[in-house]
Amino acid sequence: MTTVLPASAVLSVAPAAQPQAIAHFAARLSFEADVSDVHADLDAGAPGVVMVDSRSVESWAQGHIPGAVHLPTGEIAARAGAEISRDAVVVTYCWGPGCNGATRAALEFAKLGYRVKEMIGGYEYWVREGFATETGAGLVASRPIDDLTAPASGISCAC
Repeated sequence: MTTVLPASAVLSVAPAAQPQAIAHFAARLSFEADVSDVHADLDAGAPGVVMVDSRSVESWAQGHIPGAVHLPTGEIAARAGAEISRDAVVVTYCWGPGCNGATRAALEFAKLGYRVKEMIGGYEYWVREGFATETGAGLVASRPIDDLTAPASGISCAC
């Protein structure tokens, strides 16, 4: 008896040709930064990177990335010019992958002429990777690392 294998769901649409694949993935990297890379830059004091938390006042108070600027999306057009250097690369973040607030904020900065990237994973993955946060009460030590998002050893995934 011959077993008929189902058609491949992955191959039901052919992979892109090399030039299109290169353009696509290079473009994604120009628009996005991951939590681990952002943390490494902040930890190293890399010049010219400004983190912007685009969430509400209540969300900011619950916890945010140390050193980030709180600039809710609806206030970017009015406040960005006075608070964020035009020479900076702005990295926006919001709650996490289920929220497009960082995308909306990045769009607002782009409209104003800023160079901008979105931190994929958002605040959720910052916390899940065990990085320190800050609240109105001060710095909050890192939480245990979620081993579904980062190596449990705490070292970079080096991907």
